[in-house]
Amino acid sequence: MSNKKEETSIAKYKLTAALAVLLLVLSGVSLFVGVIDLDLHSLFGGDAEQMKVFLVSRLPRLLAILCTGVGMSVAGLIMQQLCMNKFVSPTTGATISSAQFGILLALLFMPQSTLWSRAVFAFATAVLGTWVFVWFIQRIQFKDAVMVPLVGIMFGNVIGGVTNYLAYKYEMTQALSSWLVGHFSVVLAGNYELVWLALPLVALAFVFANHFNIVGMGKDFSQNLGVPYQLVLFMGLSIAAMITASVVVVVGSISYIGLIVPNIIAMFKGDKIRGTLVDTALFGALFVLVCDMLARVVIAPYELPIELIVGIIGSVLFIGLLLYRLKHGRKAVRLGAAHSGGCAGVVSAQERGAAG
Repeated sequence: MSNKKEETSIAKYKLTAALAVLLLVLSGVSLFVGVIDLDLHSLFGGDAEQMKVFLVSRLPRLLAILCTGVGMSVAGLIMQQLCMNKFVSPTTGATISSAQFGILLALLFMPQSTLWSRAVFAFATAVLGTWVFVWFIQRIQFKDAVMVPLVGIMFGNVIGGVTNYLAYKYEMTQALSSWLVGHFSVVLAGNYELVWLALPLVALAFVFANHFNIVGMGKDFSQNLGVPYQLVLFMGLSIAAMITASVVVVVGSISYIGLIVPNIIAMFKGDKIRGTLVDTALFGALFVLVCDMLARVVIAPYELPIELIVGIIGSVLFIGLLLYRLKHGRKAVRLGAAHSGGCAGVVSAQERGAAG
C-alpha cells in the first residue's frame, strides 16, 4: 500500500518537474529570439547596445509573458472551480470584455490617464462584469455544461458591442485597438510592471485553494462545513477578474489561455485546485511562451500578434476538449499512477444527479 502511495506521489511530481525544466530552458532560448541578434559573448563582454536591448526589451518581455501565462491560467482555474463548469473562463465569463469596457471609460473620461489609472477602471468593470455573469447563471434553473459558457459569450458580446459603439461614437476606435488584440511587442521596461500584480493574486489563490474546492461543491455543502459561500465566491471571482484586468491593461486581450490550460492539466491530475494550481501556472506560462516564440519567428523579421497564434491553437484544442468533456465529463485521463483528485468523484456525482 505504501509503495502505491509513493509511486503516486512520484508520478504527480514528475509532471511538475518536467514543466519547470522545460519552461526554464525555453525562457532562456526566448531571450535570444528577435529582430536584433543577441549573443552571450557580447552581453558578458559589456556591449552597451546589446545590454540595453536585453534589459529594456527582452527581459521585460519574458517576465510579462510568464506573468500573463501564470495569471490567466490560474484565473481560468478559479472561475471553473467556483462555477462548477469546465467551460467557464475569463473569455467565456465576460471578464475580458468588461476589462476592455473599463479601459474605454478611462480613455473617455480621463484622456491623460496613466496606465495605473486605466487599471483602476479595468479592475472595477472586470469585477462587476464577472459578478453579474455569475449572478445571472445562478438564476438559470436548467443549464448544462455548454449552456453556461454560451450565456457568458453572449453577455460578453453585448458588453463588446456597447464598447465598440462608444468607441465609434467618440472616435476612440484607434486608441482602443491596442487592447483588443493581445501582443507583447510594446512591452518595455517601465510600462509593463502592472502585470506583476498577477503573482501575489495567484499566491492568494493558493492560500484559499481549499475554500475554492469546497465552494465548488455547492452552496449546501459549503454551509455544512462552515465555509461562507457567498464571501468565498465573490473573493475568488474578484481575484480572477483582477488578474485578468492587469493582463488586459498591459498586454491586451488574449483568449483561450484560461479555458484550455486548466482543462488540459485537470485531464491528467484531477480537479483539486491545490493539487493542480502549480502545474496549471507552469503550463500556462509555457503555453504562452511557446505561442509568443512562434509569433516572432513565423514571418520574421515581422511579428504576429500572440492573440492570433493562441487563437489558432486554442480553437483546435477547445474543440478537442469540448468533445472529451461531453463524452467523459470531469473524468481524468489515467496515465500510470496519475488519477483524479479527491473532489472529482464528488463533483461528477453531483453532475450526474443534476443531469438526472
